[in-house]
Amino acid sequence: MALRLIHVGLGGWGGDWSVNVVPKVPTVERVAIVDADPATLARARQRLGLEESQCFTSLDEAIERVEADAVLVTATLAAHAPLSIQALRAGKHVLVEKPFAPTLSDAREVVSAAEEQNLTVMVSQNYRFYPAARTAATLVAERALGGLGTVHVDFRKWANNAPADNHRHYQLLHPLLYDMAIHHFDLMRLVLGQEPVQVYAQASDPPWSRFREEGSAVLTVTFDGGSVLSYRGSWVSSGEPTAWSGRWHLECEEGEIYWTGRDGPAGDATSDVVEVTRRTESGRQSEPVTLVKVPYVGRAGSLAEFARAVEAGEEPESSGRRNLGSLALAEAAARSVATGRVEKVERSDA
Repeated sequence: MALRLIHVGLGGWGGDWSVNVVPKVPTVERVAIVDADPATLARARQRLGLEESQCFTSLDEAIERVEADAVLVTATLAAHAPLSIQALRAGKHVLVEKPFAPTLSDAREVVSAAEEQNLTVMVSQNYRFYPAARTAATLVAERALGGLGTVHVDFRKWANNAPADNHRHYQLLHPLLYDMAIHHFDLMRLVLGQEPVQVYAQASDPPWSRFREEGSAVLTVTFDGGSVLSYRGSWVSSGEPTAWSGRWHLECEEGEIYWTGRDGPAGDATSDVVEVTRRTESGRQSEPVTLVKVPYVGRAGSLAEFARAVEAGEEPESSGRRNLGSLALAEAAARSVATGRVEKVERSDA
């Protein structure tokens, strides 16, 4: 039986979820949609061909009138925690868009609510569900090139063309660290198989940046397994754009791993690449790499994993509890930008 889903938040990215993600996963059934804005709700209803009885302006009303097992939250960040807690207390499992919540404290409240109700809460860290990321994580975990040393990650995009006044992206809270690098922080934990313990971050915005807070930053992250990672991220780079997952270079005992992915349209993995170069006595030798097969890519992978975990009664890989470490790193990086000091990353189980 498919997981019956109420989808909350149909504007912008949420609307894209409704058209390009939910229909791709046969183990879920959308039974209702919710948006507080009547105009957005009406557009979504028409686009999706839903009955009026399936469309609501409040989550409470949807839960009361429709039989459902779970709630998908793709509303604005400020609503993530309140909507998630509301759904959990009504007895519904929750899948919520990243970033999990505005603060680590808010996220912990959601996790506590899920534990109290013995329900699943999962964060859609969709970059995990691309073949290059999974392949790199496997190579590191299997020590294919020996132990892991220094790691370098670059992310470059140009998102600085819109007029400065009142542009939503420019006004976001920590638009690089929270809205974008949260993906890379989660990938760091996945690929390295380690947890971050401290970070030094410095905003590096050029004079032409139109972002209210950091549009670019340089970070040094230390992990509990001894690896040190350098990260350069920018929304205002005139350099060659990277793929959305960034460009990764992992120095290992016996060679190097390069990988990149999540380029082109969302859910398209055709540009995912992993390259391995082994150090030999005569120099360096490239080795072929077969990418891990991912049955559902990107956000569809998140949704499929959520449905699988609920059905099996298991904790999903990016559950709310497990995702606390990614948000803790983002929060520590933001503190470091403000203080100019190395900041400890709060333990996710603290």
